[in-house]
Amino acid sequence: MTARVRRVLAAIAATTAMLIMTACTGLPTTGDVQSGLALGASPEDPDFLPLASGPIEGAGPAAIVEGFMEAAITPADNWDTARKFLTPEMAASWRPNTGVSIDVSADSRSFTSTVDDDTDSADGDTADVRVQFEQVASVDGTGAFAQAVSASNSAFVVTRIEGQWRISEAPDGIVIDESRFPRVYGDYALQYYDQTWERLVPDVRWFPRRVTIATTITQSLIGGAPSPWLDPAVQSAFPPDVQMARDAVPIDVDQVADVALNRAALSLDATTLARMRTQLQQTLAAAGVQINQVRFTVDGRALEAGVVEIVDTPSDGGGIVLKEGAFGTVVGNQITPIPGVTEEILGITQPILAIDVAGDDSHAAMQLGNGHVYIAGDGRVDELDPRSRLVRPSLDPYDYTWSVPSDAPSALLAIGDDVVSHPIEDAWPEASEVSAVRVSADGARVAAVVVIGGQRWVVVSAVVRDDSGVPTRLGETERVAQLDAPAAGLVWLGSDRVGLLVDREDRMVLTQIVGGTGTTESAPSGAVSIAGSRSAAGIRVLGAEGAVYARSGSAWSEFTDGVIVLATRAGR
Repeated sequence: MTARVRRVLAAIAATTAMLIMTACTGLPTTGDVQSGLALGASPEDPDFLPLASGPIEGAGPAAIVEGFMEAAITPADNWDTARKFLTPEMAASWRPNTGVSIDVSADSRSFTSTVDDDTDSADGDTADVRVQFEQVASVDGTGAFAQAVSASNSAFVVTRIEGQWRISEAPDGIVIDESRFPRVYGDYALQYYDQTWERLVPDVRWFPRRVTIATTITQSLIGGAPSPWLDPAVQSAFPPDVQMARDAVPIDVDQVADVALNRAALSLDATTLARMRTQLQQTLAAAGVQINQVRFTVDGRALEAGVVEIVDTPSDGGGIVLKEGAFGTVVGNQITPIPGVTEEILGITQPILAIDVAGDDSHAAMQLGNGHVYIAGDGRVDELDPRSRLVRPSLDPYDYTWSVPSDAPSALLAIGDDVVSHPIEDAWPEASEVSAVRVSADGARVAAVVVIGGQRWVVVSAVVRDDSGVPTRLGETERVAQLDAPAAGLVWLGSDRVGLLVDREDRMVLTQIVGGTGTTESAPSGAVSIAGSRSAAGIRVLGAEGAVYARSGSAWSEFTDGVIVLATRAGR
């Protein structure tokens, strides 16, 4: 039996034992018995994490390296299992948190060693092992995710110690396959303020799933910075000289997270402290950490910190549809008109191609059959953009309608309800085409589908505004996902995901994390347009025959028919 086979059998046995214990008891094996979630744990944590086995006695150099890479699936105790494959010196210096390389699969990795595992030549005490793998994405030391398709390799030196091979030289970071990556790592949205201090904007990071996630998130928020692409549109309440005084965030029985800060926090004013507390509390809540509040302390004494009011996204209130003789919010079989908007829309004689309703229902941006963009509300219908080949318009929370010709991405305009146009500088400078544009509910980001170098991409950019809220330019283009087919629709699903109706032969719905992975599912038959919601579960799709579908569990369910236009709401 080879070392590799012995290692695989041991891993299977260990995993099987773990599954049996999980199925039979569901109780922790150490510590006090708890009811419900452990304090500080995320409810999104899986029932169990993949469990790797330690090194097998007598395993050769290649098997040791293979086992070490496999141990990346077990981050517990700072990757204690992986460190068992290393020499004591290497175990002390290896830094797994510097980054993650995500490859296609563990089975596709190729191991080449200067010492054969089966013959295990005793001619020397060192061996070089080279690993080749197909990388599809990466996560850097801050937790930021990026697509990175390439052939990659890693080099290891393995040394014989007391008759056993151990790794004496290894690159920092870990390699994990894409199927197990989301089981071992979770997406956590750090919250930053927009330019007005009134709204919070998510910045998704990926960290190992473990009960110390509250500490990891707090360290990243206080000691870190926004992603470079998002930075021009956001700000943090934590001053650079304020740092954590303790590398732990204990959560007491009253679910109060105690965050110890250095003495620089003593000089902060009440507004800054309140913003800091609100920012951290909202970040931990978005991550699913079970807390009631955050308490700041310096030298063991609590700081008086209040909270600030944050502008929240309005509730969904149901889908918005245009039917023959009716326009408004549909709940069950009833369509409730939208005052100041419904009458104006029903009075339009041209065909209506798209409708985007403002968050406060005060007005709506439209694209009519002539391709031009209009605004309707308060008894008026005004033409905003008469240019040709326009994409569907998108309203932002500051009441600007975003409009751009599909063949001229740099000609992006933000048009106020006073019908004054404001050119947006630096709009997708590398793009030759744009087919969809959606501004997020916070107004700090814009998502788009563009063509760059002949490739179709979903991209996001920061929205930079002047002191009066007028958008003036876009930040750098961040590529989120590459598409293999045109997109028939683009919407926001909650604050950190976008949804796309992908125009393949069989249309698909793509749910894509901004700064992370994506999932696809079949769309309802004949799908022609899509509308977003405050969560991915509330997505709606219009079929060719006028039926609107929504998710019902894992399936699509029709909830109304006879629809001419499935409208969207600003920021969704």
